[in-house]
Amino acid sequence: MNPRRLEAFSDGVFAIIITIMVLELRPPDQPTIAALRPLVPVFLSYVLSFVNLGIYWNNHHHMIHVTRRVDGAILWANLHLLFWLSLFPFVTAWMGQHFEPVPTAIYGGVMLMAAFAYVILQRAILAQEGPSSVLARAVGKDAKGKISPLLYVSGIAAAFVAPAIAGALYVTVALIWLVPDRRIARALEVDGGRQ
Repeated sequence: MNPRRLEAFSDGVFAIIITIMVLELRPPDQPTIAALRPLVPVFLSYVLSFVNLGIYWNNHHHMIHVTRRVDGAILWANLHLLFWLSLFPFVTAWMGQHFEPVPTAIYGGVMLMAAFAYVILQRAILAQEGPSSVLARAVGKDAKGKISPLLYVSGIAAAFVAPAIAGALYVTVALIWLVPDRRIARALEVDGGRQ
């Protein structure tokens, strides 16, 4: 199967997830600045999730760009990733409305599972493409990919002590990935732009 169909489907799901998230932002009843104050946690959780979705979309796009062929394992791994990403609107709204231990820990749990799902998709593609593929060369040791789950697990544990610490750890993961990952672009340059 051509990977462009998988990419187009995934792009549609990303767009729907972002749309659902923004629809959860409700305007205040009063036309005052003071009425916005209670919405700050909701807005901040939206921004964090929006950035995370943007990071996933960007990296997903680059990974699929260097994929030559898609098999059933890749399709299922991609659906697995999209499942966890589709939970972002729910956990974003819950944590935004109740910045308490359980919603904050569940938010981190969904982020952790999405990170694992991304790794599973990456491994399915690597199994299809082989050890000499552009993606295999680009992934390398993947320090960011190893640090992120540890920070999520730390955030989940911290949520039961101080949700603010958990939030800071979740933001740290986003900041680590916010700088665009150039590994695939560099591997393509080495490869002469070929896939």
